[in-house]
Amino acid sequence: MSELRELVPAVIGVLVRRGADFASAEDAVQEALISAVAAKEPPHELKAWLIAVAWRKFLDAVRAEKSRRERELAVDAEPRGGPVPATDDTLRLYFLCAHPSLPPGAAVALTLRAVGGLTTRQIARAYLVPEATMAQRITRAKRRVADVRLDEPGDLATVLRVLYLVFNEGYGGDVDLAAEAIRLARQLAALSAEPEAAGLLALMLLHHARRASRTGPGGRLVPLAEQDRGLWDTALIAEGVTVLQTALSRDRLGEYQAQAAIAALHADAPTAAETDWPQIVEWYDELVRLTDSPVVRLNRAVALCEADGPGRAFAALADLDPSLPRYTAVLAHLHERAGNLADAADLYVEAARAATSEAEHAHLTRQAARLRHDGR
Repeated sequence: MSELRELVPAVIGVLVRRGADFASAEDAVQEALISAVAAKEPPHELKAWLIAVAWRKFLDAVRAEKSRRERELAVDAEPRGGPVPATDDTLRLYFLCAHPSLPPGAAVALTLRAVGGLTTRQIARAYLVPEATMAQRITRAKRRVADVRLDEPGDLATVLRVLYLVFNEGYGGDVDLAAEAIRLARQLAALSAEPEAAGLLALMLLHHARRASRTGPGGRLVPLAEQDRGLWDTALIAEGVTVLQTALSRDRLGEYQAQAAIAALHADAPTAAETDWPQIVEWYDELVRLTDSPVVRLNRAVALCEADGPGRAFAALADLDPSLPRYTAVLAHLHERAGNLADAADLYVEAARAATSEAEHAHLTRQAARLRHDGR
């Protein structure tokens, strides 16, 4: 099935060049994939077979719509068989699916379907929504990009952001979205010479390497400092570091490369106590320069606390909006490091009330209980 999914962008591209619009081509390819899965014996030339079947599906759909006779006449003559063009349309489809006119959720769903080759049912299960809801989301997305030509230039930053959204969706249903995002990011990094594409891949690999250690029994959240580093995937870490070094050597620093550098420093530390916090602060300084993001500034305050103590970290929080997500949890951590255990416990309780997941709520509640027990 993975081989089939990897062929999807190329097959869609062939149909579009033959005259099909993107939405119709994508539908036809999905039907061809179903036929391929149902076949008792896989065809020898899988790509050519998929193109032939998808093209017939497209022609059948055109002929079935009586109101579109003019278009039928334009595409009625089926091309003769022959070698399949070697043109790779994967990168163009990335740009189309991450078109600026699409809201993030729609762009993610369309990317998973058209580039990832997932079915609507698989995507719906991964997002824990009804299949009909996901079908409507994908249909609306395809309508939005119906008139966008496949050869129009796209925005790489938007593509990277969509892939990062896919990665951060977590794991659910019968599709591992994090693993799927890494698969797609590998494709993109191979197709694009932009160092940020490699930077995003490195970031995903380094974060994914710690996956097995992030949760304990019953889904209990395990903070980075408490994770069992023996569970970290050293092969993924080594690959991520290599990809990152190649990206950094191009001397065009971007935010994904800087984030990956921070993740690499965490991965390189044998223990939490041996983490190179001063260098992590320097990378956060670069991230602030690149993004000026309040979230980055908040994370930098945590790094400052670890590197220099809570004093400078409190000062770093002074310019940030207290309504920022995780602000109260970070403030609680700083008070704990400063020895203000009662204040820290109260802040952990407040942060737990604002938590967006049950795991985070339980973790912050445990932190408050621990401090109140220690403060007796």
